[in-house]
Amino acid sequence: MRTLLILALLVSPAFADDHWPSFRGADRAGVSSHARLPLTWDAKNNLAWKVDLPGSGWSSPIVWGRRVFVTAAVSDAKPFDARKGLYITDLQGKAPPGEWTWTLLCYDLDSGKELWRQSPFQGKFAGTIHIKNSLASETPATDGQRIYAYFGNVGLACYDLDGKLLWKQPRSLHKTQMGWGTGASPVVHEGKLFVINDNEDKSYLECLDGRTGNQLWRVDRDETSNWATPFVWVNPMRTEIVTAGKGKVRSYSLDGKLLWQLKGMSIVTIPTPFATKDHLIVASGYVLDPFIKPVYAILPGATGDISLKGDETSNKFIAWCQKQAGPYHPTPLVVGDYLYVLYDRSFLSCYEAKTGKPVYERKRLGGSGFTASPWAYGGHIFCLNEDGTTFAVKAGPMFEVTSKNALDGMALATPALAGDSTLLPSERSRSASPNIREVAE
Repeated sequence: MRTLLILALLVSPAFADDHWPSFRGADRAGVSSHARLPLTWDAKNNLAWKVDLPGSGWSSPIVWGRRVFVTAAVSDAKPFDARKGLYITDLQGKAPPGEWTWTLLCYDLDSGKELWRQSPFQGKFAGTIHIKNSLASETPATDGQRIYAYFGNVGLACYDLDGKLLWKQPRSLHKTQMGWGTGASPVVHEGKLFVINDNEDKSYLECLDGRTGNQLWRVDRDETSNWATPFVWVNPMRTEIVTAGKGKVRSYSLDGKLLWQLKGMSIVTIPTPFATKDHLIVASGYVLDPFIKPVYAILPGATGDISLKGDETSNKFIAWCQKQAGPYHPTPLVVGDYLYVLYDRSFLSCYEAKTGKPVYERKRLGGSGFTASPWAYGGHIFCLNEDGTTFAVKAGPMFEVTSKNALDGMALATPALAGDSTLLPSERSRSASPNIREVAE
């Protein structure tokens, strides 16, 4: 059973900065400035409400005003059991059984009441997915007028905030590396929708008119499977679309022209690029790639090939690079002067955001591994592990865990922050297998 939990000290009226319209928020930074968000919680304290969601899915919730939106994939057959871990001996994707219904749901933020649900696509899924993936892993996005629900190789649908279908597009099935499926979320910017699909057949980045779904342009990419969500980088020099790939990081103009590219990522690329006040941060760190696990800090205005050469750790457009600091799943986080990197295997590192200089490295958090990206508020970094326990770490140069906040459920999805509420999606075990226990995600 999948659940959505709302943690709150106080649920207050929404203002413009209370919206959380996409994966990791409006600026993809994963940071909230609200002072009243809770620092501690459990099943009895600071839990405003929880609701059972239909089906399965590892997408994150998003919020606009007093409405919460989340996607799900519902099957008439028993889906894969949710399992923790890295699956080093179980890598090949499998075909999810049954007839599926792909669904977008809307809930009231104050009460958890379901306001509406719409299901744009139904049928069997002809492809395969990794056992740790789902058929609803892409986080929806909104511009406050329309909600965009993207289901990877199934389809893309657009609704207004009241659940009226505006348009939808079935999508072609593409093979992915080892049959792992898709995961990159859509991105909205000034009425345009950007969708990336890096696969083993024909990868592409496309730009759609958000109102109609009409394709404005499409760029074919010399790239194979990746799972990193694109990032629209608005910097002092221009606005660009940054895409992280295992072949190259590439940046495009708003009309699809290539601006710059960078070689040197790990062989599986998942973390989403994001920006600080000084740099663009790009990272990758596949656990089975022993040599290349970089974090790059890139300066605005780059052109052409900006790849590092040999032992270089910086050049004209790369301010710094830590070549062995990259995470596998979680996207890094910047709070104040420090960059925090969370690793799947339960470690946290801290670097100076401006220079890349280590502050502390690979401090042990504990518990199971981490898939969800960290988030921050109130002078703390929050790291949610796959057991459903969130470690609160004091922001700053000293490593200090200030609390461990446990909730039942396996946790893979990154939470959303809306006003004075934290939204935690979770999944309870469907099986009594000795390798699985009931945990919230």
